[in-house]
Amino acid sequence: MLTCDLEEMGWDAHFDEAFRALDLEGVDGSDVGRVSFLDGPHYTVITGHGEVRTRASSKVLELESPAVGDWVVVKITETANMIIKVLRRKGCISRKVPGRKLNEQVIAANIDIVFIVMGLDDDFNPRRLERYLVMVSASGSRPVVLLNKSDAVEGTEAKFQQVLDLSIGADVHAISALKGTGLTVMDTYLKRGVTAALVGSSGVGKSTLINRLLGEERLRTGEVRKPGGKGRHVTTSRELIVLPGGGVLIDNPGIRELQLWGDKNDLDDAFRDIHDLSIDCRFRDCQHLSEPGCAVRHALETGELDSLRYDNYVKMRKELHHLAIRSEKGARGEEKARWKPLMKNMKYYQRYKRDR
Repeated sequence: MLTCDLEEMGWDAHFDEAFRALDLEGVDGSDVGRVSFLDGPHYTVITGHGEVRTRASSKVLELESPAVGDWVVVKITETANMIIKVLRRKGCISRKVPGRKLNEQVIAANIDIVFIVMGLDDDFNPRRLERYLVMVSASGSRPVVLLNKSDAVEGTEAKFQQVLDLSIGADVHAISALKGTGLTVMDTYLKRGVTAALVGSSGVGKSTLINRLLGEERLRTGEVRKPGGKGRHVTTSRELIVLPGGGVLIDNPGIRELQLWGDKNDLDDAFRDIHDLSIDCRFRDCQHLSEPGCAVRHALETGELDSLRYDNYVKMRKELHHLAIRSEKGARGEEKARWKPLMKNMKYYQRYKRDR
C-alpha cells in the first residue's frame, strides 16, 4: 500500500481550483488521486491514503477515458470503487491512433517535462527525433533530449552536435543508463511536484534509466544482445512512478508508429529555424514549396538549411494539413448525424399538419 503526499505528485493550485469547481458537496466516500496504471478496464489510483483499484463510470468514459497522469475523483465504497470525475488537464501528450481511424490516443496527461530518449547506436534517427519534438511541442511540455548509450559508441561528438543543432529550444544530454554516467543531470529536472515522462523507441533503455533513478531493479529490462548495448524491449504498459528524490516519472512502452495529432502551428517550436526564415518570405501564406520570394527555399538552395530537415518539415506539414481536413469533415458528419433525426421528425410533423 503506497501512501503519498499529493503535492509531491504534482498537485497544485490548478488542480485545487478544478476540484473545488466540481462542487462535490454531498458525495460521501470520495477521494482524489492520480492515475498511475491502466490494466484493461481497471485503473490504479494513488491517493493520499493509499492505492486503490477502480473502474471508471460510464459517464466518465463517455466524455474521455482517464489516462495515466490524470487527476481523478474516486468514490470509495465497501463493495466497489468508481472514478466519477476527471479533473481538468493542464495538457497531454497525444498521437493519432495507429492505422486509418481518426482518433486521438492520449499517451500521458499533465506532464511538465518530456525526456525524449534516443540511442547513439543503431537507434540514432534525427528525423524521428524531429517528429517527437513536434509531438512534445503540441503537448505544451518542456522537451529534453537524452542521448543514451554514450559508453558503447565511438565518436559520439558529431551526433551530439547534430542533435543539438536540430533540437532548438530543448536541452540535450549524453548519458549511459547502463553504466550510470551523466545521470546527475537528471536532478536538475526531477524535483518535488514535477511530472516527467519518458518516450522513445523500444529497447532504447528507458526502463534501465528508471531503475538507476530508483536505485533498484524495479522494472524488468531485456538483456544486452550486442556490443552496441541494444536491449530487448519488455515494457508493455504505461506506469506512473513516484521517485524517492521527489517528483514522478511516467514510463511508456516503445512507440513504433508515431502519427502526429495537432495542427500546423505545432511545427513552429520544433522547427524554429524554418519559422524564423519564413518571416522574410514574400507572401504571408507561403507554403515554402515553389512560391517566388520564398526565404525558406532560398536557404535550402544556398545550403543554409539541411535538405533532409526541410523534407521532413514538408512531410509533417502535409500530414497535419490532411489531419485538419479529415477532422473538419468528421465534425461536419457528426453535426449532420445529430440533426438528421430532428429534421426527419420535423418533416413528419409538417406532413401531419398539412394532412389535417
